[in-house]
Amino acid sequence: MLFGVPKNRHPFLTKEARKKLIKHIRENAKVKNIFIDRINGHTDHLHCLMWLNADMSIAKAMQLIKGESAFWANKEQLTESKFEWANEYYAASVSESALDAVRKYIDNQEEHHKEIPFTQECDEFL
Repeated sequence: MLFGVPKNRHPFLTKEARKKLIKHIRENAKVKNIFIDRINGHTDHLHCLMWLNADMSIAKAMQLIKGESAFWANKEQLTESKFEWANEYYAASVSESALDAVRKYIDNQEEHHKEIPFTQECDEFL
């Protein structure tokens, strides 16, 4: 599971912008042979559960997804100001026994963050 945040944790990702960005990331990842099982987020981050081929590193996958999606978001003027991802990201492997829980967690981001702000959750992760 990975999560990425916009630069300075700026809440760029309105519902509509997030929907469009997620659709684009899925399409772009497919072309690059990155299988996205789940992707969702909130105004200031995205979580992504993905499967990588043996020859694809996490760093390379993130470079391909983050770099291209920021370029696309700016070309499409998806946000009011320039969209940038933060340089860092968080990645963790997920055991097969935890897949359903992770999928549910990713699917329910909006509801989840009504109770726990992402900044608090992020600090707890790190």
